Amino acid sequence: MRIFDFVVSLTSIIILLPLFLFTAFLIILISPGPVFYSQKRVGRYGRLFNLYKFRTMVVNADQIGTSVTTGSDPRITKVGRYLRKTKIDELPQLLNVLKGDMSFIGPRPDVPEIVNNYSSEMKRILEIKPGITSNASLHLRNEEDILSLAKEPNKAYEDIFVPAKIELAMEHVYRKSVLFDLGVLILTVWILTGGRILHLPTKEHHIVKKIKDAIGRMNNETGLNNANSWKEGRVGGWESGIKR
Repeated sequence: MRIFDFVVSLTSIIILLPLFLFTAFLIILISPGPVFYSQKRVGRYGRLFNLYKFRTMVVNADQIGTSVTTGSDPRITKVGRYLRKTKIDELPQLLNVLKGDMSFIGPRPDVPEIVNNYSSEMKRILEIKPGITSNASLHLRNEEDILSLAKEPNKAYEDIFVPAKIELAMEHVYRKSVLFDLGVLILTVWILTGGRILHLPTKEHHIVKKIKDAIGRMNNETGLNNANSWKEGRVGGWESGIKR
């Protein structure tokens, strides 16, 4: 698998180099500053690494707003909005695959603050090399739009989206197989091509509906007890299916 990742990532970078350069030019033209954005993530066996993305927000966005981004966030630049929608902003992670930090398919890597609160069962996620595409990134590809439905996006992200993402990531553990990875790959191709190459039936993952229902309940609740967090397995009506 490492040989596959290395060869395919290197080939992809060479082929996509013109797109990389054009994207970098647009980023600098619209919002002067760094082309890339990097963030510490936790990889396989708990090893920290820098995850790369094209910068889609204004410089120092993390200092002028919250850590949660919704679809209407004013910190997102004009070109950044397009990059996020098309997932082009994720392409620099080919460098992570080339370096060996990531694979093409695997659970998305979390930040240390979230991983530090993993239960022993959740830590099984760290046995698998993180990927560019995953079960969670496919089914929650409209995450920012869904998050916009919440009256309190920060709370909704921590109490609803975090456990949902972990639950989806655990499917890479419970259903680990070549067939499962192939399914994720096929669905990724279908999404990236807008269904033009592969014609697949569209069906919303049950967790997406679960998220929307939990957000609806959270919006209707007043004085939600902060103790009901994902760390305890139940939040805002979210019942986690993961063993603690």
